[in-house]
Amino acid sequence: MKIALAQIDQRVGDIAGNVEAMLEWRAKAADAGADLVMFPELQITGYPPEDLVLKPGFVAAAMEASERLADATADDGPAILFGSIHGRAGAAYNTVLLAENGKVLARRFKHELPNYGTFDELRVFRPGPLPEPIEWRGVKLGVPICEDIWLEPVCQYLKAAGAEILLVPNGSPYELNKDEIRQALAMERVTETGLPLAYLNRVGGQDELAFDGSSFVVNRGGKIVVQMREWDEALTITEWAKGDDGWACTTESIEPLDPYPEDVYHAMMVGLGDYVTRNRFPGVIIGLSGGIDSALTAAVAVDALGADKVWCVMMPSDYTSSDSLEDAKACAEMLGVKYDIIPIKPGVEAMHEMLDGVDGLAAENIQSRLRMVTLMALSNEHGHMLVTTGNKSEMSVGYATLYGDMSGGYNPLKDAYKTTVFELSRWRNAKKPRRALGPDGPVMPVRIIEKPPSAELRPDQKDEDSLPPYAKLDRMLEALVEDEVSVGEAARITGVDVETVREIERKLLIAEYKRRQAPPGVKIGRRNFGRDRRYPITNFYRSGS
Repeated sequence: MKIALAQIDQRVGDIAGNVEAMLEWRAKAADAGADLVMFPELQITGYPPEDLVLKPGFVAAAMEASERLADATADDGPAILFGSIHGRAGAAYNTVLLAENGKVLARRFKHELPNYGTFDELRVFRPGPLPEPIEWRGVKLGVPICEDIWLEPVCQYLKAAGAEILLVPNGSPYELNKDEIRQALAMERVTETGLPLAYLNRVGGQDELAFDGSSFVVNRGGKIVVQMREWDEALTITEWAKGDDGWACTTESIEPLDPYPEDVYHAMMVGLGDYVTRNRFPGVIIGLSGGIDSALTAAVAVDALGADKVWCVMMPSDYTSSDSLEDAKACAEMLGVKYDIIPIKPGVEAMHEMLDGVDGLAAENIQSRLRMVTLMALSNEHGHMLVTTGNKSEMSVGYATLYGDMSGGYNPLKDAYKTTVFELSRWRNAKKPRRALGPDGPVMPVRIIEKPPSAELRPDQKDEDSLPPYAKLDRMLEALVEDEVSVGEAARITGVDVETVREIERKLLIAEYKRRQAPPGVKIGRRNFGRDRRYPITNFYRSGS
């Protein structure tokens, strides 16, 4: 028996386009002699469809497309196992269907609906009953859908009901260390059931999520015999044979997985690239300051889109150093992008005259907001999407200007702490990612990485004038944001005094209103701002020491 694993992309809401792509991949699988082609979770609709599921017309369209797709299997080609939505009695179900010979042979509904982190499937779907195995060509296939393998009951039920192979379609987004977590989980289910398991995941970007694929097959005994590459669409033909102790995958094909931080960089590329192209922007525009955040953002954009689609603009003020001017120009030249310089001094002077003189923080924010006005004017005139460059450390403590440097359509660094930004920049200067469209060599001057970070909004300004060193700050933020521990526990974990941690927590909580107005950005860690972490803006709770 040959089962083709179609690790492919999806476009949420593009039902016709998704069906067309599935037929193309099925034809490739047929040429390779496949008996069955397996597609990821909700391949018909794209994952996650979110509140589109609440539209009866959308559910009806998905069901109609599923029937049309089943009709297409009347050509004696391979059977298909694919994800869609099924509506029944006013409820919608996350569904997997098996079709062959022009007919839908079976439907099974997702039983465990995730309702945490980035997931809120209970909002739109109804849980299905524990699924029975699907009998196909004399083989009993257990088809748990994604979350169904994260808890024990579904796989145990399938085993008790006679399932012989577990085929698991997924829509599992990337986050740090997710490969290890998925593989360990799959091995647990294989150990518990004694059944081999094929784990198939989608690839591509969808708003704040990047899907890495990383599909694999585990045989009894916990050995991974197939590992597909991350991020790439691919078709892997797996051969299966039945022995005295049951079915096993006899194919051995192991592709390498991205090491850290290459995996993070790829997630940023996929998230930004698909967001820009699928929302039909001709390119992006970036404020290039001569600092590390904007330099890394520009590198990610060039690697994802190509240099011809990236426009960088330096907007110096009286406080912009000569080093920053030189570094921004050098960075643009290394990346091969269009580069312009537009000084904001005339605008600053006009604002001071209009407001009869301003000082302090208000004067600093005027500079940041004038840069935003400049970039948005260029965006409006030429159609390029403005890309934001702030990192997670800054977003955490409000070290960013609302309606200034926070403005834009997308932020690839949104979930990357400042220390991660440094790691990524050093790595990209030394290595070129496999999928990158940018230069083979370094992408920014070394001085950008080595100089002390500064917003350059007042004389001799440094980030550490008002923030702890980023190495310490990020450890505190990881404890408070990723681990949700108390101030006292964070102090114990990090070795920082309680009062400093308490002040960082205060900054974190009062900046929530800013983050609510920030653009989307790709999820990297366990708790990104947006889908994962949803705090009230008006909030009087403070954790104890």
